[in-house]
Amino acid sequence: MAGAGPTTAERGGRAEPSSGHPDEGGGGGRFRLPRPRLLLAVTAAALLTGGALWALYGSQWLRVERVTTSGTEVLTREQVESAARVPLGEPMASVDTDAVAERLRTALPRIDSVDVSRSWPHGIRLKVIERQPVLLIEDGGKFVEIDDEGVRFATVARAPSGVPLLRMPDGRPAGSDRFGTGRLLREAVAVRGELPAGVAKETRAVRVRSYDSISLELSGGRTVMWGSGEDGAAKARALTALMKAAPKAGHFDVSAPTAPAVSDS
Repeated sequence: MAGAGPTTAERGGRAEPSSGHPDEGGGGGRFRLPRPRLLLAVTAAALLTGGALWALYGSQWLRVERVTTSGTEVLTREQVESAARVPLGEPMASVDTDAVAERLRTALPRIDSVDVSRSWPHGIRLKVIERQPVLLIEDGGKFVEIDDEGVRFATVARAPSGVPLLRMPDGRPAGSDRFGTGRLLREAVAVRGELPAGVAKETRAVRVRSYDSISLELSGGRTVMWGSGEDGAAKARALTALMKAAPKAGHFDVSAPTAPAVSDS
């Protein structure tokens, strides 16, 4: 025809491909089934997941067969493992490690912290850290152990070596209405924690008369007036200096660390 333009071949180009949209010409789109390889991958994944779950929970392969304990000092491994009640024979994956740890802390207050972990394929590990006594309260011939947080965690028949007694007056000490007996106990614990190593080794007792009247009883009948629990580091430095300057003195007073004093008795 006279008005027709050049053909595709004459232009040297190619016909543009159809977008393939199902709404465009050609009778609409068609639904395509998943490729066989995709079906195989989905099936394999499902089989693997099911197999893994069966291995973890249904098989006899990954079961708890042993419990190991480390970190005990006063406690025995038998005590710890009995309190832990780890379910032997159960699937490893189903062991509630948080529940085991909680049982241990509840049954054995001497335990400060415990890490419960799985040791695949058949073991449960219990790593224990015990509380350490820093003070003792004598009670009816026995001794209540107190840790560095002021927690009374155990009663023992024999006093541990090197741990000073906490002496408080019978009844309610002065200041307990204002501060509470627990607060006074924590003040004594704080004082014990500030003592220089050499002084701590020689301390036989920490005496609390009131919040601002805490003293130490040392070996050889020597005493230290510490005062309150405030300015502990400064008091420790002052005490160290006094004991070097007057090693034979019987009484040291660091209640005012900027003006420490020493006397024979």
